[in-house]
Amino acid sequence: MGINIQSDISLKKYNTFGIEEVAHHFIEITEATQLLDAYESGIFEKDFLTLGGGSNILFTHPYEGYIIKINIKGINANQVHQEIFLTASAGEIWNDLVWFCVNNNYNGLENMALIPGTVGASPVQNIGAYGTELMDIFYSCVAFDTLEGVFRIFYNEDCQFSYRDSIFKSEQKGRYIITEVTYKLKTTPSINTSYGAISTELEKRKITHPTIRDIAEVVSTIRVEKLPDPSTVGNAGSFFKNPIISAEQFKKIKSLFPDMISYDMPDGRVKLAAGWLIEQCNWKGRVIGQAGVWKNQALVLINIQSATGNEIFELSSKIINDVYQKFNVKLEREVNIF
Repeated sequence: MGINIQSDISLKKYNTFGIEEVAHHFIEITEATQLLDAYESGIFEKDFLTLGGGSNILFTHPYEGYIIKINIKGINANQVHQEIFLTASAGEIWNDLVWFCVNNNYNGLENMALIPGTVGASPVQNIGAYGTELMDIFYSCVAFDTLEGVFRIFYNEDCQFSYRDSIFKSEQKGRYIITEVTYKLKTTPSINTSYGAISTELEKRKITHPTIRDIAEVVSTIRVEKLPDPSTVGNAGSFFKNPIISAEQFKKIKSLFPDMISYDMPDGRVKLAAGWLIEQCNWKGRVIGQAGVWKNQALVLINIQSATGNEIFELSSKIINDVYQKFNVKLEREVNIF
């Protein structure tokens, strides 16, 4: 099929922050084999950035290299006994895949409804929400090795998943381009209402025996209430990771801030709610220039109208500094900065 290299393309519609920056070279990939063409053309020997839905990225300057926009489509399901092996191409919209599963009664993705972005980004970030993480249902993925020009298969254990992290984000960052992902789902429901917000919303709706559709609808409602729609307010969802600290440090902070929100981790450490920490530093709803903190969720930074990437970045730095000064906890950006 070959590749078409475009020049000086506006990135505004390719990032959910709506930041106006330019890609000096832009390639849209609609078939996995085009990556072989790109490799043979020597593109991966230069600076390049793989772009999915642009929902986890902040551009702070023009991109001088090659933007590789992944727009490969396709969904295929294969049932083996009570399990569904669902394969989705990297360019599929994540939320569309969630609802495909709900409509077909495939259990496992419903707690991650309305997470922005594409399928290809899901294992990179080990995305998760409301008690479920991608690693819980991930089976394998196919990824193109930009160093050696071949396709490789990664199984769950190969990906070195941890909280919002994977081999694709750490040790092998930038090397592999994911072209499709296979999820291991079930036809028998295993309803997860471990997060209090889900239980509260179910009670409000008088639902005592929820289906996976109920869970997806409830999670979507909760997210809409908390998070702004990127089509009207530029944002990248949660800008910061929830920090994980030692039990000893937690005890010290808890003694000073008894109302602090926290979640026990299996390894004995404690995960803190970054949104709560930020809110305690009086950042919720604040605006500096064209950058701000969302009024309903302090984890979300927003582009008021015409913010630059640097304005958003500088705001995030101020928040990180204030949280550290108050709690001695260093927040980490979840969004990738370019």
